[in-house]
Amino acid sequence: MEGEIWVVKTTLPKSWLEFEVVSFAQELVEQGAACIQHYAVTSTYSWEGSVQSEQEWALAVKVSNSNKDKIVALISKSHPYDVPQIICSQYHANDEYGNWVNSHN
Repeated sequence: MEGEIWVVKTTLPKSWLEFEVVSFAQELVEQGAACIQHYAVTSTYSWEGSVQSEQEWALAVKVSNSNKDKIVALISKSHPYDVPQIICSQYHANDEYGNWVNSHN
C-alpha cells in the first residue's frame, strides 16, 4: 500500500547537545530516512536492579520498508547505549505522505 510507512523509535542521552542529536539525525536522513522528529522526554526504567529516571532525547524516524533494515543497522552501530531502544512499528499514513516517505530509496 502506498500509505504504509515504518516509524523507528530510539532515544539518545540528554547529555548530548541538540546539535549532536541533529547530526545523528542528519546521518540517518543521508542514509535513507525520510524525516526525523526529536524531542526531550523523561524515561523511567529498571537497570541493573534499580529503578532509574533520566532525561533523554526521543527520536521518531520515518522510513520506507526498503530502507528500514539499513536504518536500524545504522542506529545499532552508531548508538552510544549498551542496550539501545530500537522499536519498529508499521503505520498507515495518508497517501501523499506515505508516497513521500517511500520515495526515499
